[in-house]
Amino acid sequence: MDQNMDHPNPTDENQPQPNTPQESQLATEQPQTPPQPAVQPAPEVIAVSQDSKNMGMLCHLLAIFTVFFCPLLIWLIKKDEDKFVDSQGKEALNFQITVMLAMIASWILMPVLIGIFLFFATIICNIVFCILASVAASKGKDYRYPVSIRLVK
Repeated sequence: MDQNMDHPNPTDENQPQPNTPQESQLATEQPQTPPQPAVQPAPEVIAVSQDSKNMGMLCHLLAIFTVFFCPLLIWLIKKDEDKFVDSQGKEALNFQITVMLAMIASWILMPVLIGIFLFFATIICNIVFCILASVAASKGKDYRYPVSIRLVK
């Protein structure tokens, strides 16, 4: 008897045998590496000075206490000098106008009792979003409020 038939080669046991001619052709071909995706250019990062970051942060932070007066004042003074303060001042103004409209709606709805809940929800959202915006502006990130009517463009 043939020795190869009685004792198969141990390396042949580990490799699966192709069943069809297409599988045997695929088994002999080397695996190809998938094509690499095209590299996307990074978005343009604009350097923001520390003064701009501070003024942007103040636009959002002072809005908690002065509604729209301080953001309006800072925006009017710095809008032509600095693009970052211009954008953050507009965002703070737009959000504070939205908050004022929500407060007016809550006062109108006070007799129906849903106005009480809307009033406190508006105050809490104003504080939370203004703090988030001031932290983002202090890091030099352009913050956009999630719920805001864009009146000042």
